[in-house]
Amino acid sequence: MRNSRSRTRRPYPETMVDRQKAWEVVHLLWPYLMEFKGRMFAAFGLLVMAKVAVVAMPWALKEVVDGLDRIQHQIIVVPLLFIVLYGLLRFGSVFFSEARDAVFSRITERAMRRIVLKVFRHLHALELEFHLSRQTGGISRDIERGGNGFGFLMRMLVFNIVPTLIELSLVAVILLFNFGAWYALITVVSVCTYIFFTVRITEWRNRFVREMNQLDSKTNTRAIDSLLNYETVKYFNNEEYEALQYDENLAGWEAARLKNRMTLMLLNSGQALIIAAGMVGMMWLAADDVVSGAMTLGSLVMINAYVLQLFMPLNFLGMVYREVRRALTDIENMLGLLKKPPAVEDELNAKPLEVNRGRIEFRNINFSYQPERSILKDVSFTVEPGQKVAIVGASGSGKSTLARLLFRFYDLNSGEILIDGQPISKVTQLSLRQSIGVVPQDTVLFNDSIRHNVAYGRPDAEDQEVAQVINMANLKDFVESLPEGVETQVGERGLKVSGGEKQRIAIARVMLKRPPILLFDEATSALDSESEQAIVGALNELAENHTSLVIAHRLSTVVDADQIVVMGQGEIVEQGSHQQLLALDGHYARMWNLQQNER
Repeated sequence: MRNSRSRTRRPYPETMVDRQKAWEVVHLLWPYLMEFKGRMFAAFGLLVMAKVAVVAMPWALKEVVDGLDRIQHQIIVVPLLFIVLYGLLRFGSVFFSEARDAVFSRITERAMRRIVLKVFRHLHALELEFHLSRQTGGISRDIERGGNGFGFLMRMLVFNIVPTLIELSLVAVILLFNFGAWYALITVVSVCTYIFFTVRITEWRNRFVREMNQLDSKTNTRAIDSLLNYETVKYFNNEEYEALQYDENLAGWEAARLKNRMTLMLLNSGQALIIAAGMVGMMWLAADDVVSGAMTLGSLVMINAYVLQLFMPLNFLGMVYREVRRALTDIENMLGLLKKPPAVEDELNAKPLEVNRGRIEFRNINFSYQPERSILKDVSFTVEPGQKVAIVGASGSGKSTLARLLFRFYDLNSGEILIDGQPISKVTQLSLRQSIGVVPQDTVLFNDSIRHNVAYGRPDAEDQEVAQVINMANLKDFVESLPEGVETQVGERGLKVSGGEKQRIAIARVMLKRPPILLFDEATSALDSESEQAIVGALNELAENHTSLVIAHRLSTVVDADQIVVMGQGEIVEQGSHQQLLALDGHYARMWNLQQNER
């Protein structure tokens, strides 16, 4: 039974997973190492010189002690030379190590930059569904920890772990051939015991590190979520509730961190006990040999120096192993992000979209976010070149879903969307989205100036072009009323400007982009009636000779549409011009009358 229980507790599966993660990291590291081959060779040369200096120091110290012991009444020229040599070797060991780190730092920093950028690009390549369900605070912390862990592994694996093992081997060989098998045996037993203890305890305590990281991400996510929703917290007087929720997460993090610290104390104490036992054994043998005349006093000093030199890197190796395991845990989530394949990808031979006329065709569209709930059912309609087509209907009828599908945030379950006869699933996403300008219902601005947010539609636009679209979007008077004008900061998520002003900035941004196809997802929903009429006029001017798809709640904004598609329960229930639909006296007519009565 004891053997059975012991086998079930052995952490082999977790170890295998960590080995797999280690190989994945090495696979990621290798291209960055090979990018700077010259620096790699230079750093390796400096590493060798540093290790030679370290190994030679105890020998120089031995010669100093033995020289002083033999010629106490003579001029100490030889010991003086070895003293100088010892000082030079000690300086050289530090200097070459620092030079090595300086040379290698370019590789490390570039690798961190590249891997974090790779994750950032990958996050933007992931589908909309991932970002709708994401936890921004947790992801940002995962990227931060993962990037730092990646840089740590770059430094430790390449220029610390392997050199330390080489140094341990050299010291053990020197002790074996110069002082006998017992010294080598104590060395080997101490090293093996130390490594075994470190590995087993670290494997055991790694779960506390992982738990601490998870709670840290959860705490950070909660804090960011609460601060981003500052107004909502204030509306419902829930400051104390948010503080209690945050403190509850902090309490879990505190408990996990305490476990981590206690297990670290156990690990460090055990390592210190093994080192102390090994040193006592070595020095006991050496002292006995000095008393018996089998070795000189200088040899005793040399052994002592080598023992210290042996266990100092060994102790460092234990720390490195712990930190490497922690780094692997830290980058686990970051690697998980990189492994997540985008749900929407370009086909292998996808070509750029060529928009000549701007004809859009929705052909037998079926789509659902979840298999058990269908959103769109056999939807078909066409937007002819230069037409303005409006999509209206009750909330949840599938209007905004059509916009998302046109922009290819999701792939269809069945059917096709074509632009100028080209299925959008067969063209590159970049060219597709370059051809469509979108003003969303919920406009989010960057925490920057008004100019930056408008110019985001085309970052290389001239100031004159930015000013022109600001005027077209009925923003000029508002901007001129501000002390800092277009350089006024809008705050995080645009909280310093009103909903209508945010929407006008978004409209100006799309005007600056000037794509051949325009998509407005309830673009005027946050505007007052006067501003709405001004914007509708600007949009009509912008939409001239452009294909426009307008998703609208206010029917008054789409009465001039060439065609109005009425959605209901994911299907097209009516279709025609404003007058034709009123004449039908159906769904559209009821919606129109209801909105007219509300005025």
